[in-house]
Amino acid sequence: MTIEAEPLEKLRARTSEKWRAYPDDVLPLFVAEMDYPLADPIADALIAAVHRSDTGYVGPDDRVQRAFAGFAADSWGWEVDASRIHTTTDISVVIVESLRLAIRPGDRVIINPPVYAPFFEMVPEAGGVIDEVPLLFDEGTGWALDLAGIELAFEGGARAFLLCNPHNPLGLVHTADELRAVADLAARYDAIVVSDEVHAPLTHSDAVFTPFLSVSDAAREHGIAAHSASKGWNITGLKCAAFVTQSERMSGLLTALPGEVETRTGTFGRIANEAAYQDSRDWLAGALAAIESNRALLTSLLAQYLPEVRYREPQASYLAWLDFRELGWGDDPSIHSLEQARVALVAGPDFGEQGAGFARLNFACSPSVLTEAVLRLAAVTP
Repeated sequence: MTIEAEPLEKLRARTSEKWRAYPDDVLPLFVAEMDYPLADPIADALIAAVHRSDTGYVGPDDRVQRAFAGFAADSWGWEVDASRIHTTTDISVVIVESLRLAIRPGDRVIINPPVYAPFFEMVPEAGGVIDEVPLLFDEGTGWALDLAGIELAFEGGARAFLLCNPHNPLGLVHTADELRAVADLAARYDAIVVSDEVHAPLTHSDAVFTPFLSVSDAAREHGIAAHSASKGWNITGLKCAAFVTQSERMSGLLTALPGEVETRTGTFGRIANEAAYQDSRDWLAGALAAIESNRALLTSLLAQYLPEVRYREPQASYLAWLDFRELGWGDDPSIHSLEQARVALVAGPDFGEQGAGFARLNFACSPSVLTEAVLRLAAVTP
C-alpha cells in the first residue's frame, strides 16, 4: 500500500495543533503529527460508531487489549497476556500514574536527556525529582544509554527510571543487551522502570525494536510499558493508551490505580486503537515506507544544501535531531528557523541542556514540503 501526504491546502483545514499554531506562510515541521490520511479501517470504524451513536463512556471490553496482544506477537514476537493490559487516556497518564505508584514524594527518577520534553514535567507531576543521566555520544557509534551512570544514580537512591524506547528525539532503538542491563540494575536496586514505547510501531525496516518487558524476568518483575497506537497511526487526539505488565508484582501494583484512570479512556480512542492494531497494518507499512524514503531524502538535501547541519538518520519514527551549531544560530536554532525561514521546528533546549544548538524536525510530510523546508533554511544561512 502506498501512502502519500495530503496536499497543503487540505492539511490546513485540519484543526489540530500542527495546523493552528502558526499562520499559513509557515511550514509546520514541529509537533509529532503526520501529514498522511487516516487509515481507512480506522476511519470506517469511527464512522460506524458515529452512525450507531456509540459516544458514551467506555464499558467493560477487552477487544483493544486483545488487538494489541496480537499486534505485539506478530510484530515483535512478544507474547502479552491481554488480562494484564489496562487502558487510560494517553501515554502521559500511563507514565505519571505508573510513577505515582512506584515512588514516594521526593524520590528521584532517572531520565536520559536529550529526551522527550514532557518527561521534565511528568516526573514532578508524579511527585518525583528528576535525576539526569545524559545519553552517551560517540562520533563513530552514535548515541547509547550510559549504563554506568544509571547504576550510579540507582546506587545514589533513584527509585525509578523513565525510559524512552525508541528514544525521542533521536529515533534511537535501544538494543536488547542494553535493556537487559537496565533490567538487571533495576532488580539489583529494587527500582521500577517505566518504558515509554509509543514510537515502537514506527521502527524502521533496518532496525529491530525490543520491548523492554520481553528481555528478562527481571524486566517483567520491575517494569511497566506504555503503549498506544496514537503515534504509529496518527490518532493522538482520540485518547487511548495502555499500561502493559507481565508479572504478578507489576499487575498487583496497578490494582491501586483509581478506577477513574481507566474510565477516562476515550471510547473513540479504544475503537481506533483496535482498528489500528488489528486491521491497519498495511497502512502502517505504507506509512513507514514513505517515512524511510523521506529519511533518505533529508540526508540528501542536507548534504547538498546545508552540509554544516549534522544529522544521524533515526532508526524509528519520523523525527530528525539536527545539529545547527556550525551555523551559529544560537542555543535555540528554531527561533532563527521560524523568524527567517518560516519553518517551525522544536527547540533543542526543550529536550534538556544537551539540546543547545539543536532542533527537532518532523519529516512525515510530502517530499515537496520537506524539500521546500530545507531550501528555505539554506536560503537564510549566513
